[in-house]
Amino acid sequence: MWAELRTSLTGVAQDYTVLPLRRAIFLLAVPMVLETCMESLFAIVDMFWVARLGAVSVAAVGLTETLMTIFYGVATGASMATTAMVARRIGEKDAEGAAESAVQAVILGLLLAAAIAVPGVVFAPHLLRLMNAEAAVVAAGSMFTRIMLGSTFSIMLLFVMNAIFRGAGDPAISMRVLWFANAINLVLDPCLIYGLGPFPRMGVTGAAVATTIGRTAGVALQFWLLAGAASRVRIARRHLRVRRAILSKLARVSGNGALQYLIAQASWVWLIRIIATFGSEALAGYTVAIRMIIFTLMPSWGLSNAATTLVGQNLGARRPERAAAAVRRIAFYNMAALGVSGAIFLLFTRPLVTIFTRDAAVIENGMLCLRIIASGNLFYALGMVLMQAFNGAGDTATPTRLNLVAYWLFQLPLAWWLAVHLHLGAAGAYWAIPAAEGLLAGMCLWMFRRGAWKQREI
Repeated sequence: MWAELRTSLTGVAQDYTVLPLRRAIFLLAVPMVLETCMESLFAIVDMFWVARLGAVSVAAVGLTETLMTIFYGVATGASMATTAMVARRIGEKDAEGAAESAVQAVILGLLLAAAIAVPGVVFAPHLLRLMNAEAAVVAAGSMFTRIMLGSTFSIMLLFVMNAIFRGAGDPAISMRVLWFANAINLVLDPCLIYGLGPFPRMGVTGAAVATTIGRTAGVALQFWLLAGAASRVRIARRHLRVRRAILSKLARVSGNGALQYLIAQASWVWLIRIIATFGSEALAGYTVAIRMIIFTLMPSWGLSNAATTLVGQNLGARRPERAAAAVRRIAFYNMAALGVSGAIFLLFTRPLVTIFTRDAAVIENGMLCLRIIASGNLFYALGMVLMQAFNGAGDTATPTRLNLVAYWLFQLPLAWWLAVHLHLGAAGAYWAIPAAEGLLAGMCLWMFRRGAWKQREI
């Protein structure tokens, strides 16, 4: 066990099209889980230090993160397409094709980042006002927002190039890049925010500068690794040109991937609006519960990413049944893990909720919400793995359509009907969440068994 753990963290080269599935999943999943946790650490560290500056600074960070959600959706779509295409070429043992796909993914990422960074930097104060920010928040946070939106080049390249490493079957590099970037951010955040030692006191702007420096350093490390002799996808000068056919295919798959993410995110915004109509206690209880749920889902997202790589590489190696077997096994592991966490939530609801709040009304709402959402853990576990299997095959359109049906055509109308029409209040909206996830998992399973994803070309 410890030997395998060391192997997964050091990133020893493996052929995931022939390796025993249990070992292949373990070696891929461990660094992917840690990478997922590292990506969320940037925002957590920033908020931890900025919180000491006061409500105005916290509001500026929160509103900017909301604006960045759109960009994260675009970056997620690009990374989905990149992993799928690189994994397919690696499975085909086409090193030249993998390198060419990697370069086109970087070019696409730079184009997408420019489309967001330029207007974001120019119109940052106006965007904050559109978010109904108070004048004090606009004054204090405009530079923070400008820097964060301007840093989309670094964020996009981090996403895309880590997707290249994952597609190549080397997630340990992605993990170490984010360790490196986060370490720099951890050190610079308090120094630049509060002016420690020789550093200037920059306030909330310092958080953006520290995060941007950390991410940019991570990107520099990625480029160095891609150009190195040990890289499984090695970029040479001959690959540095635009290949329109590959770029067009990546853009199409990325567009569906981004839409897939944004459909889901937008539905959650409207769900929160429904819950908010039942008072601040209901909204606060939901917030507490959903943060605990998301915390336990993070390792599952990392485990699900292993399905993306294994599907892509095994389809490239013309081994579709092995790809399907990998997905089934990962789904089983994920359901077991989230089944245990769901049981813990159901058994220890009150002690867990009271960690975050002492308000009696919020505790009651949080307990109710946590129990209802946790009841659908098995659905979440199955659905997320199957969605990533489709993405790994390059079929980002199917999950997009299924998200649209499950969230917009089912979850939101059901939440309103139960909460408002049947007078169940916030509980009705809570129940719509596992119901929609159950429908989504069922539809994913039906589409997975049909097997059209096995013939998908990318």
